[in-house]
Amino acid sequence: MVQVSMKVNGRARKGQVEPRTLLIHFLREQLNLTGAHVGCDTSQCGACTVLLDGRSVKSCTMFAVQADGSEVTTIEGLAKDDKLHPLQEGFCQEHGLQCGFCTPGMLMTAYGLLTHTEHPSEAEIRQAISGNLCRCTGYVNIVKSIQYAAALPR
Repeated sequence: MVQVSMKVNGRARKGQVEPRTLLIHFLREQLNLTGAHVGCDTSQCGACTVLLDGRSVKSCTMFAVQADGSEVTTIEGLAKDDKLHPLQEGFCQEHGLQCGFCTPGMLMTAYGLLTHTEHPSEAEIRQAISGNLCRCTGYVNIVKSIQYAAALPR
């Protein structure tokens, strides 16, 4: 077993993991942060997306030991003081979700995009979310949701 420590959603967290433990399993099983989903285990769907030091990563293909010393943000870390993040508000207002399975990964990918590109074009949004699969929406309302959030003050 190896000890890992990282800041997760602003809190210092530690745990003992086997070197082969994936970050998604550390987050879900040891930290009880179940918002990121295990969808494919092959990095194809993006449902497991979290931010690692401000960049979107697919946590199903990253070992927890690789995140040691890093800052991780999960979907649980977006809302502040019981107030939805503008992206969460956008997904509600623009009907950017249906079944909700892909939503955490879409939100975290969009958060990473908006962190680096304040007012992305539709093409930039579509490029950013191209690594996330949604079987329900056809992406139109997801794009509108991200555009909604980009127009709000952050």
